[in-house]
Amino acid sequence: MIFNAIAERGGTPFRGCPFHVDDGVDRHPLPLRCGSGNGIVQKLAAPPTTSSSPTGKTMLRDLAAETFLSLRNVFFDPSGTPTRYKLRPKANVQDDPFDEYVAEQLAIYFGANQLDARVIRSPGPLVSPDMLIYRPSLLQGGNYLAAAGDRTALLALEIKKVGRTLSGKVARASGIDYNTTPPCGLVRLYGSDGTPITVRSSYLIVCQEDRRREHWLSGLVLCDGDALNADFDLYLSAVGQRQKEIGLGTYGDGVNRMRPMFVFGNPLGSPLFDQNVTLIHARSRINREYPNLRLAGEFARTQATKESTSRKFYCYRDARDCTDANPFEALDPFPVPVRSRVTQTRGWFKLPWSVAPLDKGQLG
Repeated sequence: MIFNAIAERGGTPFRGCPFHVDDGVDRHPLPLRCGSGNGIVQKLAAPPTTSSSPTGKTMLRDLAAETFLSLRNVFFDPSGTPTRYKLRPKANVQDDPFDEYVAEQLAIYFGANQLDARVIRSPGPLVSPDMLIYRPSLLQGGNYLAAAGDRTALLALEIKKVGRTLSGKVARASGIDYNTTPPCGLVRLYGSDGTPITVRSSYLIVCQEDRRREHWLSGLVLCDGDALNADFDLYLSAVGQRQKEIGLGTYGDGVNRMRPMFVFGNPLGSPLFDQNVTLIHARSRINREYPNLRLAGEFARTQATKESTSRKFYCYRDARDCTDANPFEALDPFPVPVRSRVTQTRGWFKLPWSVAPLDKGQLG
């Protein structure tokens, strides 16, 4: 399933725009907690800005940068120490309270700091992306089609969460399961009338640790989707309609859904990003627009083409977290294991004894 932009909880459309943003306030109820989980909405220090919207709300130029700085303030204190938080119990296998918590905290942070940004969650499980961040002022009048592909107005956000092994390493360091939807720098959304729009996307990849029902993040990357995969055709081939096998089995009631299962890179698998809070962005010098950001380094990823060309990305961190004055440079920092076209066997029930035929010598 693909995110349907109309499916905001409690929201209704107005005059050609798929978002209910008549006064910039979302109407679905949100618990009053921010970071510390103490039941109080804390007005956190908003990042420096460059201009204001006609409504007087803070207007920022890049939603990825703004979202990153907001997440940094929600999940870490000013010194960079992780803030502990609690999550509601998980209702079912597909339920993810952390995704819900992120959406709630971003909504609270945007509102508490009078930022011209809102959050709309996906209408249900098995929908990608997990949420959309948008600017109400730029979508008034139904000009959202013109805003598609512009990080200033719309940003799709997908969340991937991993744990930490007993050895202290990030789990799934060599690749994260993206299930049936491959990551991509562009993703497809649909209006209530079925009109498709293509939106820039970022991936929030975190390492969550737990103790006694409390949680904290020991690594966070907000990664430009293009740094994971820029092949939009691959993305479209996976999210579009596919053929399935039907009429299988002795009685003909079996079905093979032929679902793809994608594994792509994990930035937290690199020591450059683990135990850090990093924004991976395609733009250079974005820190000139956001004084709270510092350039931590840059890296290139080699494309799988005959020409072996590469794409460059820039890494930013909160100025309070940057102690190294010399930005790093790296080539292909994400771990990639040696892969085989042959899948591993699954479902083998192995007995604790050998069932190989005995030779005559063993029979005596």
